[in-house]
Amino acid sequence: MDISLFDFNLPEELIAQVPSRNRDESRLLVLNRADNSIKTKSFKDIISYFQKGDCLVVNNTKVFKARLLGKRKSGGEVEVFLVRRVEVPNHWTALVKPSRRLNEGEEILFDNNLALRLLKNSGEGKWDIQFDSDKSEEQIIETFGHVPLPLYIKRSDTTNDVSRYQTIFADTNQTGAVAAPTAGFHFTDEIIAKLKEIGVEIAELTLHVGPGTFKPVSVDNIEEHTVDPEYAVLSSDATDKINKARQDGNKVIAVGTTSTRTLESAQIDKEGNLIPFEKFVDLYIQPGYRFKVVDHLITNFHLPKSSLLILISAFAGREQVLDAYQTAIEEKYRFYSYGDAMLIL
Repeated sequence: MDISLFDFNLPEELIAQVPSRNRDESRLLVLNRADNSIKTKSFKDIISYFQKGDCLVVNNTKVFKARLLGKRKSGGEVEVFLVRRVEVPNHWTALVKPSRRLNEGEEILFDNNLALRLLKNSGEGKWDIQFDSDKSEEQIIETFGHVPLPLYIKRSDTTNDVSRYQTIFADTNQTGAVAAPTAGFHFTDEIIAKLKEIGVEIAELTLHVGPGTFKPVSVDNIEEHTVDPEYAVLSSDATDKINKARQDGNKVIAVGTTSTRTLESAQIDKEGNLIPFEKFVDLYIQPGYRFKVVDHLITNFHLPKSSLLILISAFAGREQVLDAYQTAIEEKYRFYSYGDAMLIL
């Protein structure tokens, strides 16, 4: 399929630059695949779409301050965007710019005599970098790190972003994302409490969202695109809850494309049960894919010509999704990370 089939025109003013005042005050567009109906709701209304025994699957990864702003000894500014730790202590893979002016072995300086070293240029802006110690790594990230807001948010990060560019499910023990699983932004403790009251199970998995989530589809034929691998964990506790819902004939509702890709990456045994795993996943879901786990999907509105829009189109149908997006535009829904939500039944 040609990537042009996944394009749409979005007025720039609909790109949300700040979060809603309160998480659950966002709006909800409901697309029902059974009859192609589209309804405009408030996110608080989402509770009415759950039944006892359903399982809500959320991503508990925590975003860290991955964007570091330092300087060369010459005084030139350098951005070091941390991607993931590697097995060697204090070593990371990072995206560094302006990359072409930098040299292997060069130090990037921060205040208080703190620095990191550029070890190896892997090309296309990717570098292996090293902090001096655990202490310097922690100090640099905490003091000089910035919330890794997407580039379409045209402002600097603020103290409000530290908490709001994070879901309520974020677990300090699962820190590792450089982009947030934004579909989870809309949930509050109150909504989760009400879901539990009616008998909905909450299952947590982990996928550390990488910068590849914003990777554009740069090929005309979408089948030639690839998705960058991301580290994921589907625990036995989560699979027990999900498997019970499936066995009892109830629904599995995934919160976001990250939860969806993790669930669909799981192997299923002869009895039809998901098998726990801990691995890097790079599942690229496109039209024609047969979903084996996810029944309903909660998601935000995604960029044109993106792998995330392609995934949503695989789940609900390309024409139906674009029709729903057009309705959202006409109704002036807010788009992208800090925008409104969509429920696909």
